[in-house]
Amino acid sequence: MEKQDIKNLDDIKRLVNTFYGTVQQDDLIGPIFNEKLEGHWPKHLEKMYTFWQTILLDEYTYQGRPFPPHAQLPIHQEHFERWLQLFDATVDSLFEGPIADEAKSRGHKMAALFQIKLEHIRQSPFKPLL
Repeated sequence: MEKQDIKNLDDIKRLVNTFYGTVQQDDLIGPIFNEKLEGHWPKHLEKMYTFWQTILLDEYTYQGRPFPPHAQLPIHQEHFERWLQLFDATVDSLFEGPIADEAKSRGHKMAALFQIKLEHIRQSPFKPLL
């Protein structure tokens, strides 16, 4: 079956559900997500639908700031690398096209930015403004 590009909210939901299903089972990042989101997975998934819908489809449904919830997590470069491996593999397994490529590009840019922000917070003697 030929893969198609990400076109609508149903595609976003398929991407998000498949990806986070994989994340929950992952030995490295699964425990971090599962501990933080225990009992809150449905709410998190809904937020991720709106986040990616806003980013990829220019349908402005996301309300929030993506970085602050990650600021206090015990995450480091290896966690971001694993997240990106799983995310890219999920996108590639389901979709093909410019929007799918943009999803992967945005994932990599966010991971890089989050790592820079986390490193700054961890090295600063001042309490972060979140």
